Amino acid sequence: MKTVHQQQYLKFVIGIVCFLFVSIGYSQTTISGRVTESNGTPILGANVYLEGTYGGTSSDIEGNFSFETSETGTQTLVISFVSFETFTLQSSVSELKNLTIKLREDVNSLDTVVISAGTFEASDNSKISVLKPLDVVTTASALGDFVGALQTLPGTTTVAEDGRLFVRGGSAEETQIFIDGIRVFTPYGSTTNNIPTRGRYSPFLFDGITFSTGGYSAEYGQALSSVLLLSTIDEPVQEKTDISIMSVGLGLGNTQKWEKSSLSVNASYINLLPYVEALPDRKKWKKPFEALAGESVFRQQFNKGLLKIYVAFDATDFELNQEDINFEEGIDFKLKNNNFYTNASYSGALSDSWKIFGGASYTYAKTDIGIITDEVNNTEHSAHLKFKLRKRYSNRVKVLFGAEQFLTDFDETFQADLFQATYGFKNNISAVFTEADLIFSKKFAVKVGARGEYSELFEEFTLSPRISLAYKTGKNSQLSLAYGDFYQQPQNDILKFTDNLEAQNTQHYILNYQYAANNRIFRAEVFRKEYSNLVTYNSDFPEFNSDFTSNGDGYAQGFDLFFRDNKSIKSVDYWLSYSYLDSERKYNNFPVDATPSFANTHNVSVVAKYWIKDWKSQIGFSHQYGSGRTYTNPNKDGFLQEKAKGYNSLSLNWAYLISPQKILYLSVNNVLGFKNINGYQYADAPNMNGVFNRRTLRPAADQFFFVGFFWTLSDDGKENQLDNL
Repeated sequence: MKTVHQQQYLKFVIGIVCFLFVSIGYSQTTISGRVTESNGTPILGANVYLEGTYGGTSSDIEGNFSFETSETGTQTLVISFVSFETFTLQSSVSELKNLTIKLREDVNSLDTVVISAGTFEASDNSKISVLKPLDVVTTASALGDFVGALQTLPGTTTVAEDGRLFVRGGSAEETQIFIDGIRVFTPYGSTTNNIPTRGRYSPFLFDGITFSTGGYSAEYGQALSSVLLLSTIDEPVQEKTDISIMSVGLGLGNTQKWEKSSLSVNASYINLLPYVEALPDRKKWKKPFEALAGESVFRQQFNKGLLKIYVAFDATDFELNQEDINFEEGIDFKLKNNNFYTNASYSGALSDSWKIFGGASYTYAKTDIGIITDEVNNTEHSAHLKFKLRKRYSNRVKVLFGAEQFLTDFDETFQADLFQATYGFKNNISAVFTEADLIFSKKFAVKVGARGEYSELFEEFTLSPRISLAYKTGKNSQLSLAYGDFYQQPQNDILKFTDNLEAQNTQHYILNYQYAANNRIFRAEVFRKEYSNLVTYNSDFPEFNSDFTSNGDGYAQGFDLFFRDNKSIKSVDYWLSYSYLDSERKYNNFPVDATPSFANTHNVSVVAKYWIKDWKSQIGFSHQYGSGRTYTNPNKDGFLQEKAKGYNSLSLNWAYLISPQKILYLSVNNVLGFKNINGYQYADAPNMNGVFNRRTLRPAADQFFFVGFFWTLSDDGKENQLDNL
């Protein structure tokens, strides 16, 4: 039996406990508020909690939330919801009441708007790609050449006898090519009239392509019309060896991997002698085209960066007798070219918000040309040095700034009988650039920048403002706008004779609409380019005594359409492109404004690929059409007043998988044998009847046949070169 004293003590303890519970109950603080989108739409299911505690709740259908906590003092309130940026508020608990929280969209999500005006991506990592690296080598008409594949895209012009990129009324010299962000000064192999060239660099070592037909970043300069950006593979998947036996030559490639580094090497030997012996063409070869080429990429991984060293060389040699209407016996022509290119680049992170890039390249190009008894020998040394920093202030604001230097030393010797002359120039261009990416929401983004360049040769400074905007019009569609100023120095054939000129200039205006969903993409783009300060001269060709000026001008305008679909038809991937171009200019030796002979009004491409599982085969189809291009008929009044007939070519290819690592590949260009015309050559003087005779310029051959056997030896025993065909 409890004593009175014990009963009183028990009552005291129970009272203290009850007091504590009541005190705790009364010390609870209510945290409340409402969560909405930026436009006021309530968010259901947002997570709301105090950082580092177990207290929290979720917002209801009206976006409201409320929960109690015993925490005191300054705390951090966290509110998160998928596809929105996490919101944090640090404040005294007593002040976390009746809050109105507006969450901002997460601009890192996949459906955020991207700048697309004038730009085609070809990368497996791109949000929106109209091409993939595989497309470069599986397009029937491309024959494994970057340029050949890009000529199936809108904005390009079919100039079959040249082989280089002609973009939106611009000459081939107006497009610049960069490898890993560093400029390539001599991107095409050497050739002669009416024989198309190819890009020097094989697609096997690259996994990303960005092709800008206009309105490109302030980071890139010295290009009036277009830039082509090639990115080498960051890290190969496995060690392997590739062996190629082709109707035109041989190829060998090898990749080695180590813990933090890797090396890929490719080599090829091309000789057209066996081919033209079996299938003679229209050329009178004395020594058919022969080339030896090699390239390699070394990669070294560091804790916060990647070093790449790229090296490529090629040597070409050929000799032929060219038909010429003014020389009954033709013109003997021979060419030897040696080209070496290397670049080194480092990209890495200095911190979570700072990234750095530095790189440099060197080019050596030596060309020896013989024309009848005349000899032309030229040598070019060029270099590019580049440094840039990128600062990430937030997911919405990123700023880029950098500087670069272009250096060119060009020398040429011309010798004819007892006459000899030497020409050349040194040209140093210094540039600075800055650019900001401003993402206001998932629907609206702006890229604004400027580029300044100083030419030591011209003693001239130019400033190029550039801006691009993108607005998302729907879940899968967007509009983009772009404007920019672009400057470029004249080419070597001009600068070797004079430096009393100005930088050539264009202004780009672009409006783009893009829709992408369910493995389908549609693009429509209108554009206008305005030229000024183009080089003119008063002779048939640039000569030492020509009168050069910077008084030329012109314009190019039109629209492009593109559609790609690999969903609607099982195992079929296809795309369609169309370009309309209206262009005139006064430049070179043009006496009046005229449409240049490299610009045609209509260009159409249709490309399709079909995988046949039962046949273990991929079949490709490509058709290209280009409307007739201008030429001058001296028998009539006017300049570039007539047009040749249009260009047509249907190409087919077939890749057969003999075994997992062995492929037989066949392709035929212009399988229907269209009689295409590259233009006409007229006599220098009229005949007895006062008429200028002419001859038709035809391709070397109406068709080109290619057969190859490709064998891969790899660690997994499965990888093959189908991706490279």
